[in-house]
Amino acid sequence: MSEDRLKLLAGGKDIRKISRRDLPIAFAKKLNCATTVATTAFLAHRAGIKVFATGGIGGVHRGDRTDVSADLPELAQTPIIVVCSGAKIVLDLPATREWLETNGVTVLGWQCDELPAFYSRTSGLDIDQRVETAAEVAEIVKARDEIGLKNAILVTVPVPQQFEIAPAEMEEILTEAMTAAAEQGIHGKEVTPFLLSRMSERSNGKTLRANIALLENNAKVASQIAAALGI
Repeated sequence: MSEDRLKLLAGGKDIRKISRRDLPIAFAKKLNCATTVATTAFLAHRAGIKVFATGGIGGVHRGDRTDVSADLPELAQTPIIVVCSGAKIVLDLPATREWLETNGVTVLGWQCDELPAFYSRTSGLDIDQRVETAAEVAEIVKARDEIGLKNAILVTVPVPQQFEIAPAEMEEILTEAMTAAAEQGIHGKEVTPFLLSRMSERSNGKTLRANIALLENNAKVASQIAAALGI
């Protein structure tokens, strides 16, 4: 993307957040949009892109296990590599991990033995395999393709240690933000942007700094995996 288009995406007032269901509308109306993990995975795969980095995937929402992000079924049916720091912390992490397992999404831990919890490096939840190098990831990806499986492979990368927020502190910050969202009647797709903004304010910018750090680190890991795949 050009610098002008990046600025438009970051600062435009009419940028629509779209998931897979919105693609026909976005294409027909020629809208400027920001894509979710589900939409990015769909478009990237169609374009022949094999790996991409993001912050955190969507998942099962807290308090309502019937509210499941479209990211999850997309990951179950699209053979792509997604480098992330686990699921967004505002979600039900154990339920999300269970969904991934049930639906055959391979979860790798990048130099870690537990699923990262976005701003925190540990969650108490297991991974399917620890990997130390991009070459190991490439080996697993090639095996998936040889077998003919169509699921995504998640490479979960902990937030850099110096930016980690302790789980207990993070839970306190999140609880306050969720309470504020409920009191103000925030719901639907507006919840996550509200919570991220509120948590940044409540933590004096710690969550924002951690978010930027993990995004940059995930992009670095993704580039190493792409190189190992010979892309």
